[in-house]
This record gives sequence, structure tokens and C-alpha cells, in this order.
Amino acid sequence: MLDVRRLRLLHEFQLRGTLAEVARALSYSPSFISQQMALLERETGAALLRRSGRRVHLTAQGELLATRAGEILDRLERAEAELAAQTATIAGTVRLAVFQSVAHTVLPRAVALLAGAHPGLRVEIVEREPELGLFETTARDFDLVVAEQYPGMRRPRRKGIDHVTLGEDDLLLVSARAGRHTAGGLSDAETAPWVMEPRDTASRSWVTQMCRGAGFEPDVRFETPDLVTHLRLIERGEAVGVLPALFLASLSADVVVRSLPSAPRREVFSATRTAAAPAPAITAVRTALADAYADVLEEIPAAG
Repeated sequence: MLDVRRLRLLHEFQLRGTLAEVARALSYSPSFISQQMALLERETGAALLRRSGRRVHLTAQGELLATRAGEILDRLERAEAELAAQTATIAGTVRLAVFQSVAHTVLPRAVALLAGAHPGLRVEIVEREPELGLFETTARDFDLVVAEQYPGMRRPRRKGIDHVTLGEDDLLLVSARAGRHTAGGLSDAETAPWVMEPRDTASRSWVTQMCRGAGFEPDVRFETPDLVTHLRLIERGEAVGVLPALFLASLSADVVVRSLPSAPRREVFSATRTAAAPAPAITAVRTALADAYADVLEEIPAAG
């Protein structure tokens, strides 16, 4: 019988692409991963890996077995979820990945709700950019991820992932109430310096396209993933920017908030592996997140 632990390593290699990445993700040495792959080849009697220069690739047989290994892991996870559903108490550990605006607003309330309703449930939380969090949930680094989706920018739907919308919030133009750079609307922001998230993020791409649609190229002088820094630069009149309404509910700031053309909204959602979705602990965390999100929505400031 094939060793499930080795099958998981093969499936991880299919997802991550290199033995070094598998070793890093699972806290093993690369030599240990190589040894386990050699043992798996001996068990199966098949060549699962092939070398091409310095790179290692799956053979056709390796691809087949890695895919089947993923299915086996899903079945085991589904069995665990079904067993957990037979118990009266919700307990165990849920590993959760969240992005910044949810971490500032929704998360503290959700944690408090869970502590009161399910004291035996341990929730371990790490902040991750949505795209990385989605991948790492697929790869079983996390049990659940909270991510975002910008208007007209649909993320690839990963196979075997269960997607549940938490809610939507407005994307708003934010500028200082007074100072060098104030904006009564998007057209006023053409000559202002902008603060945005790093290149290759969904938010940066979306805001840039929005500005281009309005007929100008934004002058991005400040680039940081930290939305608190965005807000402080804007508050002091050093920049303008676009921030989600959900984030603005978490911090007080002396700023003017304006609606954007067509009143765009982003979607905030949770995602887990389909096999894990029925687990009572996953359901409990999703319920707490949804309840906390609804509470925060009531505190979002109205845009002018």
C-alpha cells in the first residue's frame, strides 16, 4: 500500500513546482523530500520525476499519481469533516488567512464572537495578500482564507475551492479635508500625487484602470501595502487615494470621502477547500466572519 505522507509530498510538488518550495512549505530539508520521492518511486515501480538541467519535472505517471493523491487527501479531509459533524462540541484548530482591511475591522469582532460561542475552538490567524492566501489554502497551508475581488477583475476559480460571499463595500476616493491636495471628485485628482498598493496587486491594477478611464495617468508617488500609511498620507494632504469603505470604518481620520463614477463595489469572500467546507469548525468561523462583517457595514461613513 502506498504511503499517504509520500503521496502528499508528490501532490505538493505538483502544486508548488520545485522540491525546494515543498521543503520550505512543510519545514523539511530538500534532501529529505528527494529521499521520500525516491522511496515512492520504489513503491510504485514507476518513474515519477525526471530531470531537465537543474529543474525537476513530473513525468506523465507522476502527474497522474499526484492528481490522484490530491483526490485521496480530499477524501480524507471530507471524512474528518463528517466525523467532526457527529460531535456536539465545536473544537479543534482553524488556520485562517486574512488581508489587511478585514484584519483591521471584521477580524477582532469575529474572534470575540467565536471566543464566546465556541471556547474550545482555536483560530490561528495570519495576514496574507488575497492571491497568496488563496493559493496557500488550496495547498492546505490554511483551512480558510478571506479574500477580495475588484469590479470587472474576476479571479481564477480554483478547482476544489468553496467560495462564499461575506458582503460588498464601496470603493471610495479619499482626500484631505484641507491642504495642498483635496479632491471633490475624480476629475480633481488628475494633478494630485497618489498613494497606491504595490504593482501587480489587484487593487493597484483596478485603480490605475479607473484613472485611465477618466482620461489621466495617476502620478503614483507613494507605494505601500499598508493601508494605514495610505490614510495618514491622505489625511495630511500629501496624496489622494482609493480606499475600501470597510477599512475606513476602522480608523478615525480627518478626510473627505467621495463616491467614484458608477459607484463601484468590491466583493469580500471566504474560501476553503470543498472537502473541508462541511466541517463544523469551518462553518462556525464563516458564520462569525459574516456576522462581524454585517456589524461593521453599519459603521461605514457615508460618501459625499
